[in-house]
Amino acid sequence: MNESATSPATGADASAGVAPWAIRGELILNCNCTVFCPCVVSLGKHPPTEGYCQAWAGVRIDTGHHGETDLSGLNVGLLLEIPGLMARGNWKAAAFIDERASEAAHAALVAIFSGAARGTTGLFGLLVSEFLGAERAPVSYETEGDTRRLMVGRKIQGEVVPVRGADPAREIVVTNTEYWMGPDITVATATKGRVRAFGRVWDFDGRSAEICQIDWKGPGR
Repeated sequence: MNESATSPATGADASAGVAPWAIRGELILNCNCTVFCPCVVSLGKHPPTEGYCQAWAGVRIDTGHHGETDLSGLNVGLLLEIPGLMARGNWKAAAFIDERASEAAHAALVAIFSGAARGTTGLFGLLVSEFLGAERAPVSYETEGDTRRLMVGRKIQGEVVPVRGADPAREIVVTNTEYWMGPDITVATATKGRVRAFGRVWDFDGRSAEICQIDWKGPGR
C-alpha cells in the first residue's frame, strides 16, 4: 500500500472533497481493563492492563451534521479490539448505526466512524486494519441520574456509572488530557458490559469505563 493511502490527511489538498462535519454529545466506553484505562493518560503508549484491549462504546449525538445532512438525535454503538499498544494500530472495529438514520445520515455516520471523513475520528483510518462492518440496529442511549445505558438489541447491553472521590458529591474527572475523545474524562465503572456480536462474547461487568463530553469535527481538527 502506498504512503498516501495510509498517512493521515493534512492541508487543503488532503481535505478536498471531504464534507465538513461536526458532532457534539456524549460518549461512554467500557473495556476489559481491570482498573481505569491507562490509555487516557499515556495516549496509548502504555499497554492495557490485560495486554490487549476489548471495548464497546456508545455515542449520543445531541447536535451534529455532515455537510447538509442532520445527525442530531441519533446514536451509535461501537465495538473495538486492539491487540496491544493503542498507538501501534492493527485495530479491529465495527459500528452499529441507529436504525432511525436516513440513508444519507447512515452513510455519513459510516464515513465518520470508519475514519473516512477525517478530522477527530480520522485516526480510525490510520489505526484500524479491519473494519468488521456497519450494521443498522436499534441503538438506545439513556441517562438516568448519573447512570448511562447503551442498548444495541442483544448485541451490546451496557451500563456505566461514574466513580466518586473523597467528596462523595463529586465524580473523579481526569482533566486537561490530550486524549483523542476529549480533554476531560470522567472515571467510571461498568455495572453491565455484555457484548454478543461479530463472534465476540464479552462480559466486562465491574471493569474500567469512561464518560466523555465530545465536540468532534472534520475534515480538519
